[in-house]
Amino acid sequence: MAFSENNSGAEAPPPRSIAVVGASHAAVHLADRLRSEGYRGEITLISQEPHLPYQRPPLSKAWLKGAATEESVLLREPAYYADQRIELLTGTRVEHVERTDDGVVVRFSGEDGMSSRRFDRLVLATGARARRPALPGSEHPDVLVLRDLDHARSLAERVQAGPIVVIGGGFIGLEVAATARALGAQVTVVEAGERLLGRAVGEPTAHTLLTAHRAMATDVVLGAMPTEIVHDETGVRGVRLADGHEIRAATVLLGVGAEPRTELAEQLGVECDGGVVVDERCLASDSWTLAIGDCTVHVSSAGGRYRLESVDNAVEQANAAAAVLLGKPLPQRPTPWFWSDQGDQKLQIVGLMGGHTSVLLRIDPDKPRRRVALYFADDVLIAAECLNSPADFLALRTAFGRGRRPGPDELSDVTVPLKKLLLTPVAN
Repeated sequence: MAFSENNSGAEAPPPRSIAVVGASHAAVHLADRLRSEGYRGEITLISQEPHLPYQRPPLSKAWLKGAATEESVLLREPAYYADQRIELLTGTRVEHVERTDDGVVVRFSGEDGMSSRRFDRLVLATGARARRPALPGSEHPDVLVLRDLDHARSLAERVQAGPIVVIGGGFIGLEVAATARALGAQVTVVEAGERLLGRAVGEPTAHTLLTAHRAMATDVVLGAMPTEIVHDETGVRGVRLADGHEIRAATVLLGVGAEPRTELAEQLGVECDGGVVVDERCLASDSWTLAIGDCTVHVSSAGGRYRLESVDNAVEQANAAAAVLLGKPLPQRPTPWFWSDQGDQKLQIVGLMGGHTSVLLRIDPDKPRRRVALYFADDVLIAAECLNSPADFLALRTAFGRGRRPGPDELSDVTVPLKKLLLTPVAN
């Protein structure tokens, strides 16, 4: 993929109007950033969902517990958008986008029918949809996914309906499983791989989380391939596995990942490969279209490609897109980070472990629940997974921000806190 070397508008005045397709965390933060940087032009957020923009992380936890409401998960108060002169179109589906010589024409449908409008610049924040495998019975109403607020409402209504089978041992599935167990539901997690969380975390962390979920009385079945969701006239009855075994269920949650929404990007002819491919400026292959958030695949300066689905990534990509739109230098991007709460297990990750050559596991003998897995590439620290260790996570994030990347020999003494090993000034 070849990207233009220019800064796409760095020498041109800011656009007079900007259309953002989507109203996710990335989209709202982009609007925030533009206004805070002094942008006075038109900002229009176009959302297919009927709701005001909201946070997604609570949907698999606090929402299911009944500890969150539609108001409490809002990203901004309702009056904020008018106060900041941000036009928010909810319940509006973008049907087509087309580049013109001087901008883009966006065609959309809503409660008032079909409309078209021209904008100077376009930002795609279209997010991703929950993946639905081609599994017999998967279209039954009692087979759910969790990606948006309406999904969360449906799932909350089913938590007490009977046994739940979660297909997929990824972050969403495990968060839901832990929450449902805390509410007293009978839960089985079925994972086709030989361990939880696939390539998302390392073996030590995956094993610890497996032990923790089983200690919560969640039945976790590994190396099992579902072949059918069995149902009759009364509803879902169970999930049948390749070995013929049938797991009883009243509700099935499909937690097998997400598919980036790339349809509009494909209309524009930009490169899509498991997402809209963007560079560090969040520019697509035409060096004009911007894309941010869960719909993107990021090309690093070294040429590698990766997807990040996290609030941190949404914020940092929005910051980069705002700089491009305003013709300002790109802000320095900090090391990526991520979190997942699974029952009483708090996982916090900083860095990317891909390409690591060694792992160092730190376990405090006095507090064995606190575990840190450190990943090194050629004796340089590149990532860490912290379980129930928020102080260690903070020390690691701070060290990464300072460019401190020690080797395993410096960090192997578990009797010395990581904060001291990482943040104490090194004597000359």
